[in-house]
Amino acid sequence: MVKKTITIELASGLEARPVAMLVQIASQYESKIYLENGNCRVNAKSIMGMMTLGLNKGEEVTVTVEGADEEAAIVDIQKYLGSN
Repeated sequence: MVKKTITIELASGLEARPVAMLVQIASQYESKIYLENGNCRVNAKSIMGMMTLGLNKGEEVTVTVEGADEEAAIVDIQKYLGSN
């Protein structure tokens, strides 16, 4: 299991289009992937779950990845969320 806190650098934060892209990235991996913010923990492969987070640029999210391809998954997710 890999756990990392990432600051969201996407200009528009996690609204509809960036969430859809993140779900696509997460869905490429076998691993279980979750994003946490405060008391809310959602499956990164669920577009509806991800929309409930409503995160803005500059906010931090904890990403937890567990599975055979966890290292590659966390790298890609961090690369995406950390881009601007």
